Amino acid sequence: MTTAWMVRQGRGGLFAEDMIEAGYMGVDFVGDYDLTPHLGEGPDSFRSAAVQVFLGQEPDKGKVAAGLAAGNLWWACEGIVEGNLVLAPKPDRTYQYGVVTGGYEYHPGTDLPHRRRVDWKGSFSKDDMSPALASSARSIMTVFQLAAHTVELAALTQLTDAAQPIAQAISSQVEDQLAFQMEKQLEDFLVHNWRSTTLGQDYDIYEEDGQLKGQQYLTDTGPMDILAISKDRTRLLVIELKRGRASDAVVGQIQRYMGYVQEALLEPGQSVEGVIIAQEDDLRIRRALSIARNIRFMKYRVEFHLEA
Repeated sequence: MTTAWMVRQGRGGLFAEDMIEAGYMGVDFVGDYDLTPHLGEGPDSFRSAAVQVFLGQEPDKGKVAAGLAAGNLWWACEGIVEGNLVLAPKPDRTYQYGVVTGGYEYHPGTDLPHRRRVDWKGSFSKDDMSPALASSARSIMTVFQLAAHTVELAALTQLTDAAQPIAQAISSQVEDQLAFQMEKQLEDFLVHNWRSTTLGQDYDIYEEDGQLKGQQYLTDTGPMDILAISKDRTRLLVIELKRGRASDAVVGQIQRYMGYVQEALLEPGQSVEGVIIAQEDDLRIRRALSIARNIRFMKYRVEFHLEA
């Protein structure tokens, strides 16, 4: 099964039907500005250019908003490759699915001027989704990956590769998918209960125009689980969630995201911190964190009660 993506065609899928009929997917963010000269040089070069364009058009926005726009633009215009599966949510609670068949095209004077050709194949209902896939699909991000749901999407779309039948895919991916679902449930629980946590006393999950944008914040090296900002706006906080026991490898992972924040998102006078949240730690991760002074470890605890 190829890589799967969700690409929202306007807020609430406003332009989905028009894009599907025309055989495209599309995004906006910087309006009528041809991105062709900035493609082909890698995500970092593209991000630098797109951020400048965005801030030139939206001088009241900050670097976090600009970085979010640039990340979505790069994945939509170049990061998603030909042959990838894309889903487009529609207002009627259905999801159109298709295969990307072309590179970037610029269509000025349209609602979604930054486009890729898509061979739209069919659709399925939100009611056909598992709770885990439905939960992932609720994200309000414009572009995001659905890698953990390839098995289910193969069944829903019937586009699985002949060389990898669904039974084989299930046997090789079900464990990873279950792990992802547990981490996604932890993430959703933390977001929904943020204000009652200790982190919620000092930080807010990043919002833009009243919409939550800090959950699965897209970067050029993948999505952060949560991006938060201190209430005095001086510190950005990267949060990485792990089910069960955290490996010391997660230290390198969160440092990559923090490096991105430091390079691309910090305003003058701001700093970046990190938090790893897991159920358990061990000696290796404690030693790794002992020299990473701006990263801390927090444990979560699951409680289960039955009452008569």
